[in-house]
Amino acid sequence: MTSRKSPGLRTVDVARRAGCSVQQVRNLERDGVLPPATRTAAGYRTYAQAHVHSALAYRALAAGAGPVEAKRIMRAAHAYPGSDLLALIDAAHARLDTERRELELAKRAAGAITVEPMDDVRPADSMSVAELAGALGVRPSTLRHWESEGLLAPRRGTPRGAREYTPSDVRDARVVNQLRRAGYRIAPLRALMPELRRANRWHEISSVLAARDASIDARSRALLDGAAALGMLLAST
Repeated sequence: MTSRKSPGLRTVDVARRAGCSVQQVRNLERDGVLPPATRTAAGYRTYAQAHVHSALAYRALAAGAGPVEAKRIMRAAHAYPGSDLLALIDAAHARLDTERRELELAKRAAGAITVEPMDDVRPADSMSVAELAGALGVRPSTLRHWESEGLLAPRRGTPRGAREYTPSDVRDARVVNQLRRAGYRIAPLRALMPELRRANRWHEISSVLAARDASIDARSRALLDGAAALGMLLAST
């Protein structure tokens, strides 16, 4: 992809039109996000409209899929059609679709979580691993697995001492149990648990999930914007 339509743009022109800094434009060119600029006889960079479209596409894709993946997509765009550009875009949308489906599972589980009487607990309500496993209807090994995955962090008097699940640990275990029963996978749950721990009461969990829903929507819209900018880029070259 080497065509340059509407030549004559300076670095500052691309920066202004793309909403970024002059240094960012240079960095994006260095990273292959922008195609190489031409040079004047005096050595100054000269850009074209394709560079503006590239910068706009990258900014939108970075908001939707993250900067690392956005760079991969942009490098593939400059090599299109002999690249996996379309497959990379499809994969980005698929990841968001997976997040959205997992979030729906979490929302359903939140309805079950809200009936758990965990708002008014006492320090004396701490449990052993056997007691908690019995209360949840799971095996002690399941609780240990959740601990090894970073979902739970019970106290232990010594490195090999017995686990003690405080009321907050019990609360976390109930949340994990409900979400796992709803089909929530370990990896996204590991990322979600810190947010749920900051929710002081069960109704705040719904607020946390709503915030994640809004984040997914924003990233989906960003991917749409990125795809539109990519379309303009491909049409301009």
